Formats: sequence, C-alpha cells, structure tokens
Amino acid sequence: MIDYNEFISEKASGIKPSGIRKFFDVAATMKGAISLGVGEPDFQTPWSVRESAISSIKKGYTQYTSNTGMPALRIAIAKYLSTRYNIKYSSDNEILVTVGASEGIDLSLRALLNDGDEVLIPEPSYVSYSPCVKLCGGVSVAVPCKVSDEFKVTPNELLACITPKTKVLIMPYPNNPTGAIMERSHLEAVSKLCIEHNIIVISDEIYSELTYDVQHVSIAEVEGMRERTIVINGFSKSFAMTGWRLGYVACPEPLLSVMLKIHQYCIMCAPTVSQYAGLQALEDGFIDDFKAVEAMHEEYDMRRHFMVRTLNRLGLECFEPKGAFYVFPKVSSLGMNGEEFATALLKAKKVAVVPGSAFGDSGNDFIRISYAYSIVSLRKAMKRIEEFVLELKENMAK
Repeated sequence: MIDYNEFISEKASGIKPSGIRKFFDVAATMKGAISLGVGEPDFQTPWSVRESAISSIKKGYTQYTSNTGMPALRIAIAKYLSTRYNIKYSSDNEILVTVGASEGIDLSLRALLNDGDEVLIPEPSYVSYSPCVKLCGGVSVAVPCKVSDEFKVTPNELLACITPKTKVLIMPYPNNPTGAIMERSHLEAVSKLCIEHNIIVISDEIYSELTYDVQHVSIAEVEGMRERTIVINGFSKSFAMTGWRLGYVACPEPLLSVMLKIHQYCIMCAPTVSQYAGLQALEDGFIDDFKAVEAMHEEYDMRRHFMVRTLNRLGLECFEPKGAFYVFPKVSSLGMNGEEFATALLKAKKVAVVPGSAFGDSGNDFIRISYAYSIVSLRKAMKRIEEFVLELKENMAK
C-alpha cells in the first residue's frame, strides 16, 4: 500500500479547499435548494460573440496562436484599456492573453516571489490569493479592512503591515466579496506608500465594468504607479464569459517577459476559439459603446438596491456595495458567525450563501450573497432568508 503523503507537496497539502464551493456543492444535491453562492453572471454571452467563436471553428481556426495571444486581440485590449480607463500599454510587449484572470494572478506571483517574500492582501478578499502566494513560497499578510472604512484598504492599516520583507501588494478592487471600491484619492494615498517602500502592486480589476455611482479608476493611472503595477483583467464578469476562460495581463515589458516564459512552458496560449470570442466582444463594444455591458450593469444595479434594502429591513447591517455583484451583510447580531449562519440557513431553508470566513478571518461575522441571479430567484431566496431571520429572532426573544 502506497503512502501518498510521502509524495505530496507540503505546500499543496497545506492549502484548504475553497470555502465558496463547499456550500454550492451541498446545495447542488438538495432538491428545491436555491444557491446564491457562485459569482457568475446569469446572463448569456452575447449571441454575436458566440457566433464569432462558432465561425472561427467552422473556418478551421483551431491552431495555436502566438504565446502572447492573437495580435488583433492584444491591439483591441490595449485600445479598451486606453479608452475606458486611460491606461496605455503597448500591444507588442506589454499585454499577455491568459486563461482567465486567474492565470494572470498566478503568473504575476510566480514571476515576482522568492521564498519568504511577503505579499499584502486586503481582507476580506477573493479566496485564491493566499493559496497562490503559498504555492510560490511567499508569505501572505492580511491587511484588515473594516466596514466602518467601507472595506477600503487604508494607509494606516497598510503601513502597520509593511516589513522589510514586503514585496507585493494585491489590490482587489472592485472587491469580491464586499463590493467595495477604491476611489482616486484613496488610491493616491496607497500609491504613496507603495512608492516609498518600493512595493509592486498586482491590481485585480476583473470587476472594473461593474461599479455603481462612480467610474472605476485603475491604480496604474495614478502618477508613479504604471511602472510598478501589474493590471489583471478579463472577460468573465463584464462580458458574461466565465466559461470561456479568457483574461489578460498588462504591465511593463521587463515584468511581462518573465510571465511570458512561465506561460510558454505551462500553458502555451489561451484557447484560440475564446480569443476570437473576446475579440468580437471588444469590437461589439467599440461599435455599440458597450451597450450590452451597460444593460447588464443596470440590471445588477436594480438587484443591488433590492438586496441591500431587504437585508437592512431585516436588521442585518449591510454595507451598500459600490462595485461587483455581491452583498456582505453582518449576521453576528443573531448570535451566529457567518459559518454557523450559512450552515443553519442551508439546512433549514435550502438557501446557500457563503460564510465570510472563506475570504479571511476579517469576514468571520459576515456572509456573502451573490446577486448575479434573476430577480425572481433573488426574491424567492430573500423570502426564505426573511423567514429564517424572523424565526431566529423569535427564538432569541424566548
């Protein structure tokens, strides 16, 4: 009998399974369950984009592309970043097409980290950052973000976490799970510290098209930051293209050239059919002024208001998200932490949400609810949550 533990990497075995998938997988086996746990748009990829992909297959465009991605797609990405966010990159040597934004995050960390290097991660934030840091031999350092600060990373909290080993700061805004954003003045304050302490920033901007009331600003646009920022973005959230697994990295050539070497050996290139789809998505956007994106945005905005209004009416303190498609209500007033609440809710009312602890210790008292679902499903789920909360309050009053 083989003892496989003798062969498995200590780094890999020490990684915890995703806290997001746990409740989703359980809900998938429950008849009549409603899952509000997965951050995936409920919209279909626009038909013109799907049609372009089908056409590319019919025409036999099924070979490898350049390792960096199709030239036409890289040109379109450069144009998109310039026109939408005023950040300019050369399509020749500063843009790399990746297998989703997730590969971009992994490539960035692998290109930057040596054993023991510290990476600052605002918390709560996306579940994959810390495991990816660990796999690269780095050390994750949580930067706590408070609801009183609208879950923004503040200079004081950041400064308290900086050490001589600090090398990288991940900026996950708009934020998953909180829906927080960083406005220009806040980015400028953070940038000052990054320049002063010689820190590289990995800016995960996958939700850049999903901001409410204010326009997204990239930290790469702040003076002095383009040269020390790796911008990560993609098509999954903005263009309802999660399954296409298409993302990109934009950064100075000396950094990109290292990422490209890793990408060449591990991936070769992003799927050709997905690249044709992504090119069509951007071309449609430039032709139609991103009307399809705006239509999805307006629907999310309506759902956002419904969710916040309902949760606050139930007495669950809920920060009004300024980006992405999540709400992050605090449930500790019911005598439970997020894990206990999510477990009990799923068992009692067959509604799956994600405990905030999945996104770091700072989220222990919270749950994440995705509103990337139809308003019909959201109304039905919130009715069940309301019943659950009222029952809890009745029991607490006895």
